[in-house]
Amino acid sequence: MGKSSDPIHVAVGVIINHAGEVLISQRAEQSHQGGLWEFPGGKLEDNEPVQAALARELEEELGIQVQQCEPLIRIHHDYADRPVLLDVWCVTRFEGTPTGREGQPLCWIDPAALDGRVFPAANLPIIKALQLPHEYLITGKFSDKEDFIRRLQNALEQGIRLVQFRPRTALTEADYAVLVEQAMQLTRSYGAKLLLNTSVAEFAKHEVDGLHLNSDALMACNKRPISKDKWLCASVHDETELAQANSIDVDFIMLSPVLPTQSHPGASMLGWDRFHALTEKSHSPVFALGGMDSSQLALAREKGAQGIAAITAFWGR
Repeated sequence: MGKSSDPIHVAVGVIINHAGEVLISQRAEQSHQGGLWEFPGGKLEDNEPVQAALARELEEELGIQVQQCEPLIRIHHDYADRPVLLDVWCVTRFEGTPTGREGQPLCWIDPAALDGRVFPAANLPIIKALQLPHEYLITGKFSDKEDFIRRLQNALEQGIRLVQFRPRTALTEADYAVLVEQAMQLTRSYGAKLLLNTSVAEFAKHEVDGLHLNSDALMACNKRPISKDKWLCASVHDETELAQANSIDVDFIMLSPVLPTQSHPGASMLGWDRFHALTEKSHSPVFALGGMDSSQLALAREKGAQGIAAITAFWGR
């Protein structure tokens, strides 16, 4: 029998408690992917709205009533026998105490402690989305080392927890190393992650949290260039680059330009409809770049984004 081409549409709930922990449940041993842990949810019925399906499934499985939820990520995944579409929502308010009504074990866990090895493959982007913030700072111009540290610390104090170090002027190898070291110490003191926009060889010299590939570096890769215990992001502008990012298993992407920018006033932009269409083809969370500031965050998330990336809006505030 051939593989069905119609995806199974599944509503998935990432339930978050007051401590910021998420609820996971264990699949029955005799079921598909039995014994693995997952985020609760279930299939949509015919013509059923996804939020209605989410509320019904969580009531049936856990005995809770959803009061507030927001979209997190949509994941298209091909299993050997059937494609699935996971429509994932964060449940931030609910009534009742979750209990395994079908006898399934439950566990509350810090998102940072989630281990993808004990989840079905389709759940891995959910884990990445939960471990990523909604704002991604790209460093901009600075006058000297003190100005760089002042700007970075100010951004961290404003809540930034994901930083890409991208020098706008030429630095000596020694000066670059000093700035990376200081940025690493500062970001870690705030619980933030630091990625370097540089070559794989330069990245290997520093104990930072991840690597950001520009689109040229992305297209030159024939496999994932760093280990999976580090974050890997890539700049993407079109379907060809998106397919490449999917093929080398990046952890998230930065998709641009969405809106006009001061730095590239004549550049062709994606617009929100095209941006949304491309997010549907991504295997990983997507940050919107280009004309972004905090006022665009809600719309970006409605259009399928993990969040927004920016230089001016975050580096200068």
